[in-house]
Amino acid sequence: MNGDNRSGDSEFLLLGISENPEQQQILFWMFLSMYLVTVVGNLLIILAISSDSHLHTPMYLFLANLSFTDLFFVTNTMPKMLVNLQSQNKAISYAGCLTQLYFLISLVTLDNFILAVMAYDRYVAICRPLHYTTAMSPGLCFLLLILCWIISILYGLLLTLLMTKMTFCGSRKIHYIFCEMYVLLRLVCSSTQIIHTVLVATGCFIFLTPLGFMIMSYVHIVRAILRIPSASKKYKAFSTCASHLGVVSLFYGTLGMVYLQPLQTYSMKDSVATVMYAVVTPMMNPFIYSLRNKDMHGALGRLLGKPFHKLK
Repeated sequence: MNGDNRSGDSEFLLLGISENPEQQQILFWMFLSMYLVTVVGNLLIILAISSDSHLHTPMYLFLANLSFTDLFFVTNTMPKMLVNLQSQNKAISYAGCLTQLYFLISLVTLDNFILAVMAYDRYVAICRPLHYTTAMSPGLCFLLLILCWIISILYGLLLTLLMTKMTFCGSRKIHYIFCEMYVLLRLVCSSTQIIHTVLVATGCFIFLTPLGFMIMSYVHIVRAILRIPSASKKYKAFSTCASHLGVVSLFYGTLGMVYLQPLQTYSMKDSVATVMYAVVTPMMNPFIYSLRNKDMHGALGRLLGKPFHKLK
């Protein structure tokens, strides 16, 4: 198909990572299981926080927003992915593809900002405990979240509008599981210099600045933890930080592998990295950030009527 392919009737074909029927069945059940775990885990976190007044604090407010973002994130891509793995018709409309792309960009950006805000909250709690109530006032918390949402929405809109200016020609087959920026750019026959420059320039600001802030915050947090006299409390604090930093490393590592590189070098190996941040990270967040927390154990126990507080 040649010429301008921006019409509303145009379609892409999402062929997935594999076209082998047996492999598709394995992928279907694997992704379905991961999707269900992600949905249930994040819904439980949101419900537990909203229903327990003891958890109406800044840390859990940010955590609820993170869970909501992850829930929306996987719901944006995985249902269509699962349908395509079971269906002969793997088409997705041009508008549907760009809609999926918009939410993918916006929600990845929002995840990134919320992780930075959570790091700031922990920094104040550990390094400035006497000033925590005033430094993390409800007004400031809501302002930070509003800014995170606004910037994420505008950033997704910017990149999606730039993509609408691109002309697609030739094959419309996407050997991938959802409409991802770099995969779509490989199908463009017009110049991608502007959008790629914007991707790299804004990506450095949008993603590397919060990452640098998080690194600085955790340097101060680690220093404060080292001054804790109790060995058990010190170990617990280090364990929590290690879990958080592990997910942050996974998120930023896979994100950097995909987006902070020249478009010409992008290959199918990078699709694995995209699956990691688009599927695995949202699934892991409820466990790492919440289920190891005694307050969350108690809230989940009260929500479900089960002795979650006895879980280790």
